[in-house]
Amino acid sequence: MAKVLVYIDTPGENLHKTDRELLTLAATLGEPAVALVGELGDQVAAELGAYGVGAVYQPSNAGLDELLVAGKAAFLAAAAEAADAGAVLLGNTFEAKEIAARAGIRLSSGVITDAVAVDESFAVTKAVFAGSYTVNASVTTGRPIITVKANSVEAAAPQGGTAPAVHPVDVAAPAAARITGRSEKAPSGRPSLDEARIVVAGGRGVDGDFGPLEDLADALGGAVGASRAATDAGWIDHSAQIGQTGKTVSPQLYVSAGISGAIQQKAGMQTAKIIVAINKDPDAPVFEIADFGIVGDLTSVLPQATEEIRKRRT
Repeated sequence: MAKVLVYIDTPGENLHKTDRELLTLAATLGEPAVALVGELGDQVAAELGAYGVGAVYQPSNAGLDELLVAGKAAFLAAAAEAADAGAVLLGNTFEAKEIAARAGIRLSSGVITDAVAVDESFAVTKAVFAGSYTVNASVTTGRPIITVKANSVEAAAPQGGTAPAVHPVDVAAPAAARITGRSEKAPSGRPSLDEARIVVAGGRGVDGDFGPLEDLADALGGAVGASRAATDAGWIDHSAQIGQTGKTVSPQLYVSAGISGAIQQKAGMQTAKIIVAINKDPDAPVFEIADFGIVGDLTSVLPQATEEIRKRRT
């Protein structure tokens, strides 16, 4: 059985949702192992054991988590060789994609990004050309290195098990950019946009007021996203941008409010399981891909939806 190496970066006190999804996928493909940057706490070690992880590879030299992608990619490549991994799985963030690319060069291995499914032969299903086509792709050189979109796999429940063995990996970390300071972002109480199962996104049609969208997102337990037009206007932080030049999300439910649905926006959300579109323009392109559409004013529709959801939850 091939060993499938999952890259996990600074998990904190508990594994992130995307980490659990990757471990679930790894267990269906082979024997899961982990390349871990950061500290391995007792709780995380127990969670890894519960997902069937028998081995954790960590850099032997301290301070790697203070480097940017070059140092992390060097470690991942060394860990893949130390584990003799048949494949490597990462999340689908911008940083993870760059780490995958750099590690692929070091390992002379092919890299596939934006995967939504991986089968036992490591063949990958993904969307291309802004979601216009679904293709199957396979790595033909070296060990496959694959980045997987969040919410593509339903994380399995932990089954119990023993904490994995820890193997130090010597890394010749390159002279690279180093983190010199961090500032903590004020918590919103909402899930991360990358990991959220429900996303409520707004565009030019919100006219600067994201209040109704935030109320609906809070009622649903979801995250708030935006189109580039809304972030460029300064109505919401650029970290909320979804689209070809922003984040790619794949939630179970995506609510589009006041977004026309140009191809650049579709590229970031088209793989959502259910899409609900709200727009005053009945000819808006977003209705072409929506599962449910409402032609109406979002300032009227969203508060009614929020009120009804809250009623049903009390």
